[in-house]
Amino acid sequence: MFRALSHRNFRVFWAGAFLSNVGTWMQAVAQGWLVLKLTDSPFWLGVDGFMATAPGLLLTLAGGVFADLVDRRRLLLFTQVGAMSCAFVLAILIVLNVVHVWMILLISFGTGCCFALAGPSYQAITIDLVGREDLANAISLNSAQFQLSRLIGPVSAGVALSAFGLAGCFLFNGLSYFAVIAALLMVHIPPASHAAAHAVTDRRALWHDLTEGFRYVLGRPRVSILLLICSVTTLFGAPYLSLMPYFARDILHMGEKGLALMMGMSGGGAFCGAVVLAYLGNFRRKGRAVLLGGFVFSICLIGFSFSTDVRVSLGFIFGMGFSVVFTVAVTNTLLQQLVTDEMRGRVMSMFILSFIGAMPIGNLIAGAAASRFGVPHTLATGGIIITLFMCVVTIRNPRLRELH
Repeated sequence: MFRALSHRNFRVFWAGAFLSNVGTWMQAVAQGWLVLKLTDSPFWLGVDGFMATAPGLLLTLAGGVFADLVDRRRLLLFTQVGAMSCAFVLAILIVLNVVHVWMILLISFGTGCCFALAGPSYQAITIDLVGREDLANAISLNSAQFQLSRLIGPVSAGVALSAFGLAGCFLFNGLSYFAVIAALLMVHIPPASHAAAHAVTDRRALWHDLTEGFRYVLGRPRVSILLLICSVTTLFGAPYLSLMPYFARDILHMGEKGLALMMGMSGGGAFCGAVVLAYLGNFRRKGRAVLLGGFVFSICLIGFSFSTDVRVSLGFIFGMGFSVVFTVAVTNTLLQQLVTDEMRGRVMSMFILSFIGAMPIGNLIAGAAASRFGVPHTLATGGIIITLFMCVVTIRNPRLRELH
């Protein structure tokens, strides 16, 4: 269950990434509450979610090409320093009491740029840390640490909000980046892992690499449909995270500590799902697990949309967190098993784009629709669309169901 942690490089990186992700989720809770406090509008929650994830549309594919050409460790170092700077700037603005919503949006965009460039390297570096034999276990354990941070981060945010206020959450996030930066400085990766076919400054060659990656994916139907599943699930399902402050305040009447509890429950469900995956190991019928995860997520999303009972809502949130891990983590494993080493960075960039790229569009649409039709009806409609889509995919793609 924990065999990938026997690799020293992976163990160090895993711990550093976990501490950094705890800080990231602390900021996510505080930032959502700050935007709602300043604007009193679910629309601006959607806009903030859009600004944080929009860079994924522009930079993730470029990050995938860079992941196949440059030193992935060095690229991750630069992007983590950039994201850390954004967190410290926002903390200072709050302390000085000069923060406005447009400042938050700009900082969200800057942080999103760092994450978009780093994402493909973050995924592709896993095989450099553990090798191919322990890849599936390493992906499961990476997912587990990320989901555990989703549990601990919001709970820590609730404590920090009471003790230090909103600025404390952003300050702690900035400090947490030192952990992953230190981990990246400590890992040792063979230089051969980053051999480049041409210079990064060769624009024509970069464009050729990018189009070659698209042709590679389009020529492999199972890879294409896995990416499409992630895109649809994210486009119509992910906005529930951006709109959760509205549920916490206006529907469930739980306040900012209740928001931290709801975010933590989502992380708790996701962590349990990741632990189950790590325990199952390299199990058979992974294609069916992807489809089942999508179905369960959509049903829980519909249930959460109309629930007005705190305990029932928390149960649905837990279910969404648990099930979405099966869709994302198992898809990640299948893609890395299906693709060749020389295409790994580019396919991982498309994998990240399939949900990070769809997220800003989904957040913007959901924010606008929520202002017109109401938040519950907006999220429920998204859940129904995901359910219908998963039915069509299940019926029309028997080869996907049999993927191991």
